[in-house]
Amino acid sequence: MPKGQGKVLAQNRKANHDFFIEETYEAGLVLQGTEIKSIRAGRVNMKDSFARIDRGEAWLHNLHISPYEQGNRFNHDPTRTRKLLLHRKQIDKLIGETQQQGYSLVPLKIYVKNGVAKMLIGLGKGKKKYDKREDLKQKQAKRDMDRAIKERY
Repeated sequence: MPKGQGKVLAQNRKANHDFFIEETYEAGLVLQGTEIKSIRAGRVNMKDSFARIDRGEAWLHNLHISPYEQGNRFNHDPTRTRKLLLHRKQIDKLIGETQQQGYSLVPLKIYVKNGVAKMLIGLGKGKKKYDKREDLKQKQAKRDMDRAIKERY
């Protein structure tokens, strides 16, 4: 966990399985009314979400934030497109890097830092099927070695 990062409220567990994460960026989220209450309650699904740079601004697509149960008729649309707050230099750098073949912006986790919702997004290159299988083999081998060491001592 990076220094100064608050409580993790949601995490994209498939991101490291599907992508080689090369760089990470901390971005703010532009939220409507009751969305922060749902996020703090942990009612967020990041499974199919992705970020995209469009007309010089960063946007988050397909992040599902469940409507707040105690909310009224002014509740939000669960999968609306949300704006990400990044510095201009970061956006300019990401524009160049995401135009390369195979690179995309992947949301990794949502957390609260100093009372504000933040998102960690990563610049990732998609893994091929054989890369995923190799990672699973390495993970299983490490688990077997740890188990053997534990039994020995």
